[in-house]
Amino acid sequence: MMRRRAFLSAMLASATMPGASWADAGSPAFLAAAREPSGAFALFGLSATGQDLFRIPLPARGHAAAAHPVAPEAVAFARRPGAFALVIDCASGQLRARLDAPAGRHFYGHGAYLDGGEILVTSENGIETGAGVLGLWARSEGYRRIGEIPSGGVGPHEILALPGEVLAVANGGIRTHPERGRDKLNLASMRPNLAYVSLSGGIEEVVELEPDLHHASIRHLAAEGGQVAFAMQWQGDLPDPAPLLGLHRRGAAPVLCSAEMGEQMSMDGYAGSVAMDARHVAITSPRGGRVHVFDRQGRFVRAVLRADVCGIATGACGLVVTDGQGGIAALDPDLAPLARAARAWDNHLVRLGG
Repeated sequence: MMRRRAFLSAMLASATMPGASWADAGSPAFLAAAREPSGAFALFGLSATGQDLFRIPLPARGHAAAAHPVAPEAVAFARRPGAFALVIDCASGQLRARLDAPAGRHFYGHGAYLDGGEILVTSENGIETGAGVLGLWARSEGYRRIGEIPSGGVGPHEILALPGEVLAVANGGIRTHPERGRDKLNLASMRPNLAYVSLSGGIEEVVELEPDLHHASIRHLAAEGGQVAFAMQWQGDLPDPAPLLGLHRRGAAPVLCSAEMGEQMSMDGYAGSVAMDARHVAITSPRGGRVHVFDRQGRFVRAVLRADVCGIATGACGLVVTDGQGGIAALDPDLAPLARAARAWDNHLVRLGG
């Protein structure tokens, strides 16, 4: 089997063609990483109906991908605690750059673009202090590391670019160390938060939950119309019920959302991903095998059962989900199948174009 370094060297090629766009990669609607029956890992570009448009091999399991807003480039992040990320030309399948976390840092599996796609921002761990940082990389300089800023908390996971060059940051509150793998080192004292950060103003706003909810690790984000949705993963013993979804508008208090008791308990304290459209916000639970749908005011609408469901994004047909059996389905009406493939989709479905 080809070693990881040789695999990356074989992929490394020239930069994306000047003026190239996502149309040169087949105009995909979504990106998603998957494990194939052979055990290989790959990043897929999918059409609006879930059909494969391209397949690009990955050297190890992926987590999420950050899509450039214009050029057909995606940054595939290793699963936490990963030390590398790959910038892939999705039109040619070639590797444009490899990002190696600097000494004392590791990636947390997510990133976002600012400044029209000129700056890539990566969520990272300051290993020795436990403080979260946001790494900054200049695309026009071959993704050279140009600095970092504080994330506003511990364990930043997903970061989301909002209008006005502001980042929403899901600081999960969990301290880790690469020598301890995925062990969680501070569960008794963890303090998750939702932070709003800009390159010019630094930490602009930090939203924390009540102290008795300090085990609700804020992990994933969605945004629409000035409202941010945050999905949580409960650590430790579950209260009755354990809230897994919050809604927030800047300057206001967060709104926590729950289903009726039985349904809420069926989520098993775990929301794997979140998406939001003009009418609804939804969270997935692969542990609970269901999707919970709420209206934009936070009122529970319904539950939809789906084994091993995790990825969710908005698409042309509304909310779309993926699962560990290779299924892709439209949430309305009632998980209408779009496509199915012989692979296990990973945690996230990334929408292109926003």
